[in-house]
Amino acid sequence: MVSERGLQVLRAIVQDYVDTREPVGSKAIVERHAFGVSAATIRNDMALLEDEELIAAPHTSSGRVPTDKGYRVFVDHLADLRPLSPAQRSAIASFLDGSGDLDDLLSRTVRALTQLTGQVAIVQYPSFARANVTHVELVDLGGGRLLVIVVTDTGRVSQRIALVREEPSEADLAQLRARVSSVVVGHLVGDATQRIADLLAASIVPATGTDAAAHAILRVLAEELEEFRQDRLVMAGAATLARRESDFRGSIYPLLEAIEEQVTLLKLMTEMVVDAKGLAASIGRENEPFGLIEASVLASDYDASGTGARVGLLGPTRMDYPSHLAAVRAVAHHLTRMLEDDENAR
Repeated sequence: MVSERGLQVLRAIVQDYVDTREPVGSKAIVERHAFGVSAATIRNDMALLEDEELIAAPHTSSGRVPTDKGYRVFVDHLADLRPLSPAQRSAIASFLDGSGDLDDLLSRTVRALTQLTGQVAIVQYPSFARANVTHVELVDLGGGRLLVIVVTDTGRVSQRIALVREEPSEADLAQLRARVSSVVVGHLVGDATQRIADLLAASIVPATGTDAAAHAILRVLAEELEEFRQDRLVMAGAATLARRESDFRGSIYPLLEAIEEQVTLLKLMTEMVVDAKGLAASIGRENEPFGLIEASVLASDYDASGTGARVGLLGPTRMDYPSHLAAVRAVAHHLTRMLEDDENAR
């Protein structure tokens, strides 16, 4: 059982180690923190922390560094998060405001978060399987190219290009729009995808005319709506791992692989349990089932039209947990407000 002063000593060791990258000794703690006790007393407290496997000596130095277990206890006993400065809050607002659509907003979100923290930023797309398709628009780009725009009631707008063999007239375009809309508009994304699949499977693809164009558009729509149903991540700041390579005892390759493949991070982000503050942290060896034992992942929930998803950070276990958790929570709250404002505007 760690005493209250022991927790304070642990907090001092974590803070000093994060700030200096150097093992922390009892003398440094006495000089930097107002404990009002001797270095010998602090050494006794440190010995008890070491017995609890909360700190360890990295080498023959008299200094100690936090263990994964020590970081966990530190995070669990955080009384307060380090508040963001007005400049940081202003930076979040200015970075996210004015985004064009959900894709742009989430891209801005990860760029803002990685700039604030210097870590890899992650945001999970909301699952749109339960979203309704509200509108389909077709725009003739010329040269046999039609821009297919899909809108859902969650505010997601996406677009793809369909290739058709014959240039449609304005009347043809209106007819195509009506035909395609009758298949998908007013239906859940999953149901609309199935309706397209059933229709394409039951019909013979004509070679020419509006029927052929309708088939081409429906195939593109099916691909786009299938992506709506898939969980995926947007990330930024992977290059920061190389700059922080000294913070990892081993190779950063597992982290780079997880970033590239996404499946591991998606599973980890989904399984993390948030606390009463709406925050979650998975530290070091807690990530062993995911092959990320030298990394920490922080996350907070945000809401998109009643569909929950998460925004977070990936980095070394030696990170500034109070300020990084505050940044993740602030960005998640701002993201939720922006999505709510967009929904109300519609």
